Amino acid sequence: MESITLDHYLVLSALVFGVGLYLALAKRNAVGVLIGVELMFNAVNLTLIAFSRFSESATPIAGHVFVLFVITVSAAEAAVALALAVLIYRQRRSIDIDKLNLLRW
Repeated sequence: MESITLDHYLVLSALVFGVGLYLALAKRNAVGVLIGVELMFNAVNLTLIAFSRFSESATPIAGHVFVLFVITVSAAEAAVALALAVLIYRQRRSIDIDKLNLLRW
């Protein structure tokens, strides 16, 4: 039986990043775009953990600490973005990105 190597993690990370990029670019809904951005963040986290796991460095925990910071920033970004989406919805009654014009009230 073949064991899981770094290549397997990198391919999975590339697929998740590709799905996130597609969602971020193709969706017209602000929440869909946010989900795509979060998927891209998670793909990067998976890559960092995989490199940390398979590296021969003296401090293998460094990748884990960096992922913890990325998750923290990602959570803060999601909270602020969702708050902005709720605020825009209350003002415009739509979160469709194509219909949004913040300069016109």
